[in-house]
Amino acid sequence: MSFLFLSLSVLSLCLSCFIEANLSNVARRTFTEKDAEVKRMPLPKDGAPVRILLGDRPDTVTVVGPSHVTQFDFQNHKNEGNAVVLSKCKEKDCDYHIAVVQRTTKAEEVFLCGAAGQDMFACCMNLTDERPTCTSSKQTQPIDSTKGGINIKEGEPSVLVESGEKVDLYVTYSGSEEQVGIHRFGEHRVGPANTNKALERHYVGLLPIKEGGDPTQDKVYAFYRERNSDSELDSDTWLPFVSRVCTADVGGPKNNLQFCWTSQMNARLFCGDPDRKQHFSELVDVATVEAKWWPDTRVYGLFRNEWGMSAVCVYTMRDINNTFATSPFKDNKESKKRPRECVKDSKAISSDMLGIIKLTSEVKDWVRPENNTAPLLSNHHNYTHIYVDSSHQQRNDEHTVLFLTEQKGGIHKVLHVKTQTFVIAEYRPFNHSAHILSITLDPFSRKLYVTTKHELVQMDVGNCGSYTDGCEDCILARDPYCGWNGTQCIHKTHDSLQDVTGGDCTICEKPEKAQRHSRLTQADTSKGGHSVLLPAESRYFLSCPVSSHHAQYSWHHGQKSTSCTSNEDQCIFLIDSMNHEQEGTYKCMSEERGFTKVLSEVRLQMGNRAVGLLSGPLVWVCLLPFLVGSL
Repeated sequence: MSFLFLSLSVLSLCLSCFIEANLSNVARRTFTEKDAEVKRMPLPKDGAPVRILLGDRPDTVTVVGPSHVTQFDFQNHKNEGNAVVLSKCKEKDCDYHIAVVQRTTKAEEVFLCGAAGQDMFACCMNLTDERPTCTSSKQTQPIDSTKGGINIKEGEPSVLVESGEKVDLYVTYSGSEEQVGIHRFGEHRVGPANTNKALERHYVGLLPIKEGGDPTQDKVYAFYRERNSDSELDSDTWLPFVSRVCTADVGGPKNNLQFCWTSQMNARLFCGDPDRKQHFSELVDVATVEAKWWPDTRVYGLFRNEWGMSAVCVYTMRDINNTFATSPFKDNKESKKRPRECVKDSKAISSDMLGIIKLTSEVKDWVRPENNTAPLLSNHHNYTHIYVDSSHQQRNDEHTVLFLTEQKGGIHKVLHVKTQTFVIAEYRPFNHSAHILSITLDPFSRKLYVTTKHELVQMDVGNCGSYTDGCEDCILARDPYCGWNGTQCIHKTHDSLQDVTGGDCTICEKPEKAQRHSRLTQADTSKGGHSVLLPAESRYFLSCPVSSHHAQYSWHHGQKSTSCTSNEDQCIFLIDSMNHEQEGTYKCMSEERGFTKVLSEVRLQMGNRAVGLLSGPLVWVCLLPFLVGSL
């Protein structure tokens, strides 16, 4: 008997851990376009947007497309679009296609780059101009004068590095062609060397790092996935990498890595959990959170494996830089002589050293996640993009909010605090399957801007008013954007109440808590005071709404209770055949993290009169014999 009791206890504990582990990957709340404030506007028909830029006024954004710039005002639900005028096309007509949009250090100014016929163009444009004209300047002239350059692909990662009067554009080229790699356009054009035609790479991010002090040590880091050349059955299809180049690199001397990178180094990224034998090798997207001190800058990598699971791993620039500085190189004994630091004059590198550089660029050690930890998030959702709200980190808070887009158009809002993750909510801005191209958050208004090929959607993801069921509901949400002010859930302030780390609703004041419980009971009693008469042997069901998918729902009648699955929208209790045993009071209750509440209450009686219907926002009694029969 004791052995049986022990076995049942262990089983119960394992089941509890299993449920808790699974709930960590389930969105606590689901908000459709009807539940959250969603506004949408059609995009111009000239093509998918190249970049979304937040406006200087609330609810305004600027969308730059392949040939147009459009100002969207969601507050007044209007948009104004104009074709971009290229100054170099005024004298003669020319077709052009904008592929790169970057903000400059000047307010309201953007840098544009793309193809104009067979040539590249580069210019700057003021967004406040009534008729946007993009004009080449002294800084952009070296890029604008590039003839027969690479065909810059729309959607490729790019960064604009400004240093005094000098402007350089770094842009990647993905695929399996000779030009695949990192390219720089400016005063000194530099590109990849020794490209293997059979090599396939897809870049997902570029990150410029200014180390301070000596500008020759500034670098640009690229993140990409590479198709594995190993054809063994148990080999990964993709391999994740980070690559770095020095901004001072101008290529080698004439006929020896001329116009090619001499400082490029590559390192594998690792994302997985060896204890659970999980490994994620396909790098899908990256998001960076810059810090005041560059080694503390974080890179959030979104990965996928061949079993349809997604994961997020976090890396620091300190660890990435240390790997490049200390790891031995692969397959070349002479590589110990290769310099790790950036050099002031790459054209002065000896021919012997250039020969070593040609032979090797990949280091042996892999870059591990911060503190060599497991993925901070891993589940069976097929995520496609990651966006990180860093506004909290700038205030020295210990948590971060991640937004992850799903393949069919959903968006997960995820809390990352210390070593935990918590899926706060799933937003569904579309009533159909949609392919999301980009997401951008206004950190002040908490409005998320989502683009598809045909429309721009604005969604309020700081929707604190959705947590309407008192202090406990607000605290259990663990939403960093929200807090309890004593009467309602509002946008977080210094004085409002919230516990994002543990969601401990016992921090709600006891007098207010007791008053709220009394109010809820009285309200439900008034609704449940109706005696609903049901014919004998009738089939009926009681139903109450499910809000939190992390709560346990159940119907209670006398000494009996019936549990509901929390992944459904309603908690339903079926009465197959009404008799005297089914008479009495029924309560629908939820329990989450120790907080129990009565959602609805109704008293059923058996009689011969017509059926009474109980109405109200929390409970319904329905006579649907045809529905129950179909079950």
